[in-house]
Parts: sequence; structure tokens; C-alpha cells
Amino acid sequence: MNQAAVEAAVLTLLEATGDPNLARDDLLTETPKRVARAWVEWFAGYTQDPASILAKSFEDISGYDGIVVLRNIPFHSHCEHHLAQIEGRATVAYLPGGEHRRAVGLSKLARLVHCYARRLQIQERMTAQIAGALMEQLNAAGVGVIVQAIHGCMTTRGVRVHGAQMVTSTMLGRFRENAAARAEALALMRIGD
Repeated sequence: MNQAAVEAAVLTLLEATGDPNLARDDLLTETPKRVARAWVEWFAGYTQDPASILAKSFEDISGYDGIVVLRNIPFHSHCEHHLAQIEGRATVAYLPGGEHRRAVGLSKLARLVHCYARRLQIQERMTAQIAGALMEQLNAAGVGVIVQAIHGCMTTRGVRVHGAQMVTSTMLGRFRENAAARAEALALMRIGD
């Protein structure tokens, strides 16, 4: 990330506010630097590779052939339309597949969610990206992702609706094709518990 460019842009935005006292408390010198540092954290997902996050897996899962679920993974993101904050939780499920079933460490599932959340996003795309990466990288028999979030662009501007949550889901493989497998996955993935 070009931190100098971010600092210059923030300075321009601060000046455009019309605030008559921009010189207070090092606002013109320190705020652009702080914002640039925050952007490095907020958008670190652009420097991360989902394939490498999921590369380390375990093949010896002792014949386990059930669903693996990690529920309520907290995340913060920013909408690409207003740069407003998105705050939510993701639940991720996969069914190990293939002759050589593989499982991935639980922290990798959270890291994958954060990899995509730390980019400018729309929730629908983020949900699909997480599911697609799991399906492809783990050669899973089935994948389910449910994302539940509150969008700052709805709560702090425009319609200003507080408490409304958007829920998106993607089901791939066996979870999409087989009603019983989908029902089992959804029961295990229940949100809010």
C-alpha cells in the first residue's frame, strides 16, 4: 500500500470538511499518518493468498467423514460503495472429500474469513469467495458459508436503520445437491447460538 498517497488523500479530505480549526491537536500532521497505518491493517487481505492459508492440512483424520463447522467467526470489513464498516460473523462448514480426505486447522478457517474481509467488499461476494476457496483448496465434497453482518452504510447514513442484519449463504457440492446433507449442514451451522 502506498502510505504517502493515503496520507495525502486523507489530508485533502480533512481540508474538504470545511472545519475551521484543522490545526488543532496535530490533526493535519498526525491524523493522515494514523489513517494510513489503519488502512494497512484494514486492507491486509490484499497481501494474503487464500491458497497458502489453506495449504497446510492434515490427511490423517482417522477415517472421519463428517461435517466440520466453525461457527461465529467475528470479522470487520469495509463496503466498497461508501468505505463504511461492516461488522459481522461468519460460519464455515465443509465436508472432507476425495480418496485422501483432508482437514485444515480451525485457525485457518478464521484466517480465510479475515483474508477476504480485509478487502473492500460486498457481503455477497465475500460469502462466495470464502466458499469457493474452501471448495477448491480442500477438494471438499461440500462447503457451506453463512455470513451475518451489520453494515455501517445503512446504520450511519441514508436510511439509518439500526440493528438490521444482512444474511448471505452459499452452499456448494453435496450441500447444494443433496437436501439431507444441506439440512444437516444448516442445522450444525445455526447462527447466534
